Amino acid sequence: MASRTGLLIVYTGNGKGKSTAAFGLVMRAWGRGMQVCVVQFVKSSTGKWGEVRAAKKMGIPWHITGEGFTWKSKDLNHSRALAEEGWNLARKCIASGEYDLVVLDEFTYPLKFGWLDTDQVLNFLAQRPAHVHVVVTGRDAPTALVEAADLVTEMRKIKHPYDRGLKAQPGIEF
Repeated sequence: MASRTGLLIVYTGNGKGKSTAAFGLVMRAWGRGMQVCVVQFVKSSTGKWGEVRAAKKMGIPWHITGEGFTWKSKDLNHSRALAEEGWNLARKCIASGEYDLVVLDEFTYPLKFGWLDTDQVLNFLAQRPAHVHVVVTGRDAPTALVEAADLVTEMRKIKHPYDRGLKAQPGIEF
């Protein structure tokens, strides 16, 4: 396989599709024989998300380190601790060099909430093995992350079925 230059990719914005785009990259990379890994920072491990079901069938390591809608947490210290645990796991996955692509899904939230230090995260990512691509998803990506990234896409909501009262549907939203 040709040598790679690991990219830092950010999918942000208030529109739907950030995680979906990242998981599309997971599929593409996996299909090319690359080693991929996902660490989710907000979703709860009790959810039976379609992407988790698919990853299990494909043998893709998928780690869920959150507890659901973190911004509604009644115990922010616990939420912070989960984010720190998730980041420790993500750092191991990235630093190992075992993976060609590591997705940090909904990772902007621990940065936005100040649970993780953005400068320390960026310093770590700058030191990662040269071939490792890292994808960060979530709303409100910190400016420093956007500036450090090689590729940034902002998802912008134009309209959404939820605005018409339609609930989230399996296979589309989860």
